[in-house]
Amino acid sequence: MAEAKHAPSGRAPGGRPRDAAIDQAILDAVLDLLDEVGYTRLTVEAVARRAGTTKPAVYRRWSTLPSLVLDALTARLGRLRAPASDCTICDLSDAIKLYVAAFQRMPPDALASLLADCGDDPQCRETFMASLFDPPRIAVGQVLDAAIARGDLRDDVNRDLLLDLLASLVHYRALFGHAVTSDDEVEQAVHTLLHGVAVDYPKLVEISRKKDGDPQIHHRHAG
Repeated sequence: MAEAKHAPSGRAPGGRPRDAAIDQAILDAVLDLLDEVGYTRLTVEAVARRAGTTKPAVYRRWSTLPSLVLDALTARLGRLRAPASDCTICDLSDAIKLYVAAFQRMPPDALASLLADCGDDPQCRETFMASLFDPPRIAVGQVLDAAIARGDLRDDVNRDLLLDLLASLVHYRALFGHAVTSDDEVEQAVHTLLHGVAVDYPKLVEISRKKDGDPQIHHRHAG
């Protein structure tokens, strides 16, 4: 597989400025077609036709189809900001929901198939992880770091293991597509883990209740 570019260069060969409108039209065409036909049926020919350009114009900007799809999905993902309300339960739940929402914006067959296509290309795989998997994971990690800094989690907690436990729920279902992760399941996962790693779990529940303004939301977790 040819080199997977993270983003198209701003200039065409020879130093001529590239038409940003064509770049955007190509990315928009990729996203539209991914939603319509999926990743496995996506072709550069179809992308060029939908964007109103040519195959050579696409390949001048992206050397491979996976590199093009990576850039398009990265654009759709957008910038993710970690919640920061000083409520560990609220922020962890919101961060995981952000994680879920990020992957719900991806076509169902794109992630697993794209990852497979990048399997033999270390640079493509690195770009895949940095562009699609790391941003939501980093957001959850920032919430954990804030909780640790506040003293809400035990001193002996394995931060990276906890992060992987939380992220695995999203990754597993996103890659295999066998189930949808509901908000209620996210909250159950957060409470289940905090039962084991929080310094004072009832205190965190009380903070969450006050912030949400709804004493019933976490009632079943108070015991």
